[in-house]
Amino acid sequence: MHMQNTHWSSASAVTPADAMDAAAGDGRGEGPRTTPLRVDAQRNLEHVLRAAREVFGELGYGAPMEDVARRARVGVGTVYRRFPSKDVLVRRIAEEETARLTGQARAALSEEDEPWSALSRFLRMSVASGAGRLLPPQVLRVGVVEAGSDEPGASGAASADEARLPQQRTQPTGELRLVGQRSAEPDDAGATTLLDVVGQLVERARAAGELRADVAVSDVLLVIATAAPLLPDAAQQAAASTRLLDILLEGLRSRPA
Repeated sequence: MHMQNTHWSSASAVTPADAMDAAAGDGRGEGPRTTPLRVDAQRNLEHVLRAAREVFGELGYGAPMEDVARRARVGVGTVYRRFPSKDVLVRRIAEEETARLTGQARAALSEEDEPWSALSRFLRMSVASGAGRLLPPQVLRVGVVEAGSDEPGASGAASADEARLPQQRTQPTGELRLVGQRSAEPDDAGATTLLDVVGQLVERARAAGELRADVAVSDVLLVIATAAPLLPDAAQQAAASTRLLDILLEGLRSRPA
């Protein structure tokens, strides 16, 4: 993926709205407020969030805050007043994306009677929305652990994964699994809920004999991430996503013995 030049001076020109934000801001980022945001401050916040989704969606969560400010057409100081560190902004975007994906998964569970239809609907909705480019980092952390690995903490991480993700693969020679978090994070609850709901979709499809027995929740999340390419032409991107997802869905389906 082409990475645009991210050299950007933090001493960017400050707009009049930025100066007003500086005078009115409490310096606590997205902390509790006793008064509602002014119209211009609310507009700046919406611009920053929209720009963050676009920039992180194109370049990943490693993109600098300066790129977000430039896309939002505000001074970088405005971004930092709302979000005192990039981690705070990333967490905000990731939490919103997690909630949206969880809602899509729940809708598929409740509105589709057929297990395979429910799973495929969730995947199609998620891919069409570009969710794969904004999956929370702690959800999509995938690693390969070789059998007999003496990596420190490997067995503990595997145990945590088995508790969070039902029916993970258990091949003896190379296991693809989600890497467990070493410590709790503020958005762990949302991520766990997402994994649980997607796990229900997976379990239903597997129980109905329509999903391969070795497919795990991590595989479903990988499909969402893989089937969301970023192409310069919107029509080509939609066509490529649809075609790739069709192929991946066929790979997930069980085959008659």
